[in-house]
Amino acid sequence: MIKIVCPHCLQINRIPLRESYTKANCGNCKSSLLDTKPRDVNYTSFTKHIQNSDIPVIVDFWAQWCGPCRMMAPAFESAALKLGLKTRFLKVNTEENQTIAGQFSIKGIPTIIAFKDGKEIDKVSGALSENQIINWIRKFI
Repeated sequence: MIKIVCPHCLQINRIPLRESYTKANCGNCKSSLLDTKPRDVNYTSFTKHIQNSDIPVIVDFWAQWCGPCRMMAPAFESAALKLGLKTRFLKVNTEENQTIAGQFSIKGIPTIIAFKDGKEIDKVSGALSENQIINWIRKFI
């Protein structure tokens, strides 16, 4: 069994570990846990995902005014779709969540951080292509 945080209601779910999933719904809100679209998070939801997910959590630190961030957003979203429930993709707007950005010493954006078991395991800065994102993440799954 693995723990997955529902991207919709933040309920912690335990589901069987499988290579792939055709269906996995939240026990609380009944929404699909397979919804892999990157979610914008605040401090509370960020912390819940990081501390309660058995799968790697991949976080894009970005800002609305950042051109490279906006250019990378479609690649980040596409990578999330391709990796399915092997990872959870989140987005932290550094302008709206300066506490989180400060906590992880974000100096430049976009920066992507991989978390596993509640800890930062790797960080990469600069805009990446979809393939670069996927290849970087494969080290953690």
